[in-house]
Amino acid sequence: MTDKKDFFDFTNTEACAALAELLFPNVTESPEECIARFPARKLPEGAKVTRFAPSPTGFLHFGGLFPTTVGERLAHQSGGVFILRIEDTDAKREVEGAAENLINTLAHYGIKFDEGATADGETGIYGPYRQSQRGPIYHVFAKQLVKEGKAYPCFTTAEELEKLNSSDKKEEIKSKDWHFDAEAAREQMLDQRRFDLDDVKASLEKGENFVLRIKTDGDVSVKHPFTDLIKGNLEVPENDEDFVLLKSDGIPTYHFAHAVDDRLMGTTHVIRGEEWLPSLPKHIQLFKYLGFKLPKYMHIAQIMKLENGAKKKLSKRDMGANMNDYKRMGYAPECVMEYVMTLLNSNYEEWHAQNPDKKYTDFPFSIKKMSTSGCLFDFAKLGDVSKNVLCKYTADQIYDGVCEWAREFDPEFAALLERDADYAKSIFAIGRGGKKPRKDFGAWGEVKAYMGFFYDELFNITDNFPEGTDIEDVKKVLKDFAEQFDAADDQNAWFDKIKATAEKYGYASDMKAYKASPESFKGSVADVSSFLRLAVTGRLNSPDMYEVMRILGADRVKARMISYADEL
Repeated sequence: MTDKKDFFDFTNTEACAALAELLFPNVTESPEECIARFPARKLPEGAKVTRFAPSPTGFLHFGGLFPTTVGERLAHQSGGVFILRIEDTDAKREVEGAAENLINTLAHYGIKFDEGATADGETGIYGPYRQSQRGPIYHVFAKQLVKEGKAYPCFTTAEELEKLNSSDKKEEIKSKDWHFDAEAAREQMLDQRRFDLDDVKASLEKGENFVLRIKTDGDVSVKHPFTDLIKGNLEVPENDEDFVLLKSDGIPTYHFAHAVDDRLMGTTHVIRGEEWLPSLPKHIQLFKYLGFKLPKYMHIAQIMKLENGAKKKLSKRDMGANMNDYKRMGYAPECVMEYVMTLLNSNYEEWHAQNPDKKYTDFPFSIKKMSTSGCLFDFAKLGDVSKNVLCKYTADQIYDGVCEWAREFDPEFAALLERDADYAKSIFAIGRGGKKPRKDFGAWGEVKAYMGFFYDELFNITDNFPEGTDIEDVKKVLKDFAEQFDAADDQNAWFDKIKATAEKYGYASDMKAYKASPESFKGSVADVSSFLRLAVTGRLNSPDMYEVMRILGADRVKARMISYADEL
């Protein structure tokens, strides 16, 4: 088929029909019959049908959570349908168990699908929802394209086929060019169209494989207006490449599967990363050739991060890219989703401030509020958002969340917490409620460090007194207060004893007096409180000391004070 023969006559109806029969002799179903097996959805006016269609080639990336969240919000806010479709057509890159991991990870973050692939099968009438199981469907439409003179076979050597088959989704999106415009590539493409039916018969009889290519009629110099729901008004050149529809194993490329699947599943909005913009001419042409209505497209800006003061794309190798990292670090799913919403819609934080008691799912998500230039990933901001979410949890919710996390990632800590649930909950109750609840941690992985001193097994002195502290005074204060401490005292009586101890050793019990004449005192009651705090908690900052001592109990408070005084 490399001889300089005449071009195959793609306008010859009989020749095209014969070619289609040669290539797909076992396909007897028509496109109309196939479409009839997937009835139009009966949904409310304005309802959107969206899908998340990952490849099972690894973990769920933080960037993957973006289009997933957008698709889920658009579908469920409009009374529509959200689909999970697994694009597993690239067997060489598929990772065992990746599909199940994706499904379980998405479920962990509260992403609910109405139909599609599940961990143990699938649900819905528009399946199969794994592309590897939809081969016969694609062949119906492939045969029709050949029959209409819009596609043709390309028989090549094994080496050439290997190169063609490696041109998968990942390779396609590396190029930022709109088209292949090299003259050599153009000549090669035209040479592929030089064949006749006898050539095809001979190749098939030899058992040679072929890839099926689209026969483009596009002119790259011609551009058409196109509206992307995020990028706005664009000019898109026509496709001038005979790109591959079916690979040599009969499996479709992403382009072909995307068009067929989204038509049969009734997808109304395609949400994907902006790196897919260069493929748009291919998809526009393919939908036109197939006679399908083009869905609306939304190309989401890439997620960026700051590195040495400059913005760069968040890589799969970066910390925070793998969604499993968040579970391991102990970020509650709700916290992560709240953070995602702050990145997706610029007005989310303003809305949340006005509606502090509402869930992020109540927020009226809007495409118009999405960034066109790229969102900046910020771990510090995630921590702040998480603290704001967790500070509103009840002690019971905190306890349940920490225990669930610790059972998987820190079993020894889980055992401590579960040894006395009421004791642990009393710790978590400190500073909860009220207008200004404490914000001590933003992830379950930070809780152990926050509350470890409540457990003798985890208690240790981590901080030191400021330089110049009179250690002899510290010893006297600790032993004196230990003798006076009574866990039955109310907070006023408790603090009166601290002030009395301060005065006894020359420290101001009244902060106003100390500020007016600091030279008249060794220090203030705040210094004396720090002596007690360090002895009891091992640190200079801790939750409310009255509550801490009350929970620890008189015996442990006194023992720690005396022990620390003796060590000094």
